[in-house]
Amino acid sequence: MKRSEVDRNKISPMMAQYLEIKEKYEDTIVFFRLGDFYEMFFEDAITASRELELTLTGKNCGLEERVPMCGIPYHAYKNYLDKLIEKGYKVAICEQLTDPKETKGMVERDVIQVVTRGTILDDSLNSKDYNYIGNIYDFEYCYGVSLIDVSTGYSYAVVLDHQQELLLKEILSHNLKEVIVNDKIDRNIINLLRESYHVLVTIRDDIYEADDYQYLTEDVKDIRIKTTVAHLLSYLVETKKGNLSHLQKVELIDHHKHLLFDIHTKKNLELVETLRNRDRTYSLLWLLDKTKTAMGGRLLKTNIENPLTDTHELNRRYGMIEKLLTEFILKEELREALDEVYDLERLSSRISYGNSNARDMLQLKNSLKALPNIKQILEELHYDKQIETLDDLVDLLEKAIHPDSPVSLHEGGLIKAGYHAELDELKEIRKNSKDFILKLENEEKERTGIKNLKVGFNKVFGYYIEVSKGNIKEIKEEYGWVRKQTLANAERYITPLLKEKEDIILGAEEKIIHLEYQLFMGIREIAKSYVGRIQAISKVIAEVDMLLSFALVSEENNYIRPILTDDHIIQIKEGRHPVVEKVNKKEYVANDIIMGKDTNILLITGPNMAGKSTYMRQLAITVIMAQIGCFVPCKSCTIPIFDQIFTRIGASDDLVSGESTFMVEMKEANTAIQNASENSLILFDELGRGTATYDGMSLAQAILEYIHDKIKSKTLFSTHYHELTSLANTLPHLKNVHVSAIEEEGKITFLHKIKNGAVDKSYGIHVASLAQLPKELIDRASEILNVYEHKNTKKQTFTQTTLFLDTEPETEAKDRIREKLESINPLETTPMEALNILYEFKNELQQSKTKS
Repeated sequence: MKRSEVDRNKISPMMAQYLEIKEKYEDTIVFFRLGDFYEMFFEDAITASRELELTLTGKNCGLEERVPMCGIPYHAYKNYLDKLIEKGYKVAICEQLTDPKETKGMVERDVIQVVTRGTILDDSLNSKDYNYIGNIYDFEYCYGVSLIDVSTGYSYAVVLDHQQELLLKEILSHNLKEVIVNDKIDRNIINLLRESYHVLVTIRDDIYEADDYQYLTEDVKDIRIKTTVAHLLSYLVETKKGNLSHLQKVELIDHHKHLLFDIHTKKNLELVETLRNRDRTYSLLWLLDKTKTAMGGRLLKTNIENPLTDTHELNRRYGMIEKLLTEFILKEELREALDEVYDLERLSSRISYGNSNARDMLQLKNSLKALPNIKQILEELHYDKQIETLDDLVDLLEKAIHPDSPVSLHEGGLIKAGYHAELDELKEIRKNSKDFILKLENEEKERTGIKNLKVGFNKVFGYYIEVSKGNIKEIKEEYGWVRKQTLANAERYITPLLKEKEDIILGAEEKIIHLEYQLFMGIREIAKSYVGRIQAISKVIAEVDMLLSFALVSEENNYIRPILTDDHIIQIKEGRHPVVEKVNKKEYVANDIIMGKDTNILLITGPNMAGKSTYMRQLAITVIMAQIGCFVPCKSCTIPIFDQIFTRIGASDDLVSGESTFMVEMKEANTAIQNASENSLILFDELGRGTATYDGMSLAQAILEYIHDKIKSKTLFSTHYHELTSLANTLPHLKNVHVSAIEEEGKITFLHKIKNGAVDKSYGIHVASLAQLPKELIDRASEILNVYEHKNTKKQTFTQTTLFLDTEPETEAKDRIREKLESINPLETTPMEALNILYEFKNELQQSKTKS
């Protein structure tokens, strides 16, 4: 049965309440609290039973047909909730707002929050990663984009040109799992986000207009940013339905402050996960992450994905690393102290939102207790940022919160003795009454002679005296016991005195639980007033932890401080790929990367598997490490600050969009050509291999010429088109290098050493032999290769393209062509313009032939 088929006049009051609530949350699965269970009905029940592997049952709701229903225990709902969120569903938590015991008629219920991918606040989140929810506000001439991590309070915003490619690049760069868009946006963008990138997209136009969160954008003048943030805020306020005052002021994203690269470059370089397994292990993040705190781990990942371009800040970080490396005792003490610090950012967010428990408070207390020691060590290291120690808050938590507090806030055991006089008095009453119960049990044993008699308690009957069946005959009427319950092997009794003490004990228990809850709420409210200061402390701790991690990795792997220069040069001596070096069991072969002012392009040749791709990647990795403020893996390093990195490494089809290897190659090449500047770094690995040989070779040459003449960025270009090496004769800023290999008795040995000059052999068949292809196949390939080599003894070169035709044209046409040629500057002519000019010349000559 579907909800749309229900006769509202016949349903029960409870189901009417459910339907009224469900209509407000059509796009969510509603967890509807009924006693000790969260129940789901109709389509929600069918979906949840399938996704969570629950038994689908039915419920009578006044209708002839039972409605579909499934349920989960409320105390164990968390795992079920996480599974649904991971699968991309939204879940509305509908709670009982009044106590069923004290309510006449229908218990009041309502949704207390909606949980989505981007709004999770509990400990199911990855502690070493942020969890941003974002939005896109289409102004029709530009896009507003904002992102907020509800779990930490960080908020960012930017205005982008009205270009789909720019927009997608921004959204994907932040790994957003949920995006809110307004109705004006192109539906193609929504479909692309949903289908290709599995982003949860919600369409809504609401703008938050209340004043309580105006502080978020009070320092922002751009009305577009204010509107964009208010658009996202309206969704957060509606879903979280709680206090979000922990959200921090919006920071404007300034792309000029960061080394930029797209999601493909991030994947190609394996910065945060590997290409093969999409796993953190063996990525750059895996190598560099020695952080002790969750805040430090998240900051490290953010820096790897967003390196800096601020020379002053980078040199500041280098200086701190040097200090840590010289003060090794303080370094170890600081590392031990940081180990005591919990996730202050997410703790403070839960405190502000109102879903923190006593154990969160204990983690906060223990973290703050570590701060005085950290503060002292940082002062000895002359660190340039200060932290508060919040001694008064530590003192409050130390006096108030019981060290063995339960997770639940409704079981008691939250507050220490000595904190509140009335609470202590109630606990004393409870203790004395329980002592009386023990005394009563002993007295009854003596009076009746029944040695196995015992006084017990359960929630149904309260306190009782239990006697085994064999001793029932010993019970006399004069004892004044009243039979209450018969069991298979025992009888249970009550007495007036026992009931009197029961009322005292249970009354005290109820008052204790209620009072402890109230006291805890007050303590949490006090802690809430410190949230802003705790967040400021968290930022300092995160940076210290990250820099300490850099120092540990640099010390362990013999990294050195890079020198940042304003000159357009790269001088890296004995550079290594840090991850390959770490994982490789063999001794790593270090290589120089030297590109002076007069060298912008290194054209790299050499056999497959020789190390060309590793050589290219290690330059990019070294640049990124330097621009996050870390030492780098080489003997010496002088590099400029780069503004962007573009890569085309690897040859895989884009199966999602149905594009071939060659189309992906050309798109990525075009991205570099259109956006790179003189201060960019371009890495092209065997560009053009996805098409026919001469097509690929022609495009590769044209791209090299364009980069050389127009862009002038530092470029590493590996190729198997050995004919391209002759370009060094005509392109003065291009230099040939090769990866060396030795061929002996038909076998090849890779030396992995980069040397100057070019090679003219691919060793492809030798590599195939190493891959253990059948010997018969290898021998046949060698025979075929020998035939081709003899057919092409005259190798065609592509150093320059002839513009003269075989047939001599009329003199007049020839003179016009000569005149036009003399006016053309080849260095300022693009490959396409050259082709157009050639086409015009050919037409003109053809026309002159026709006239003659």
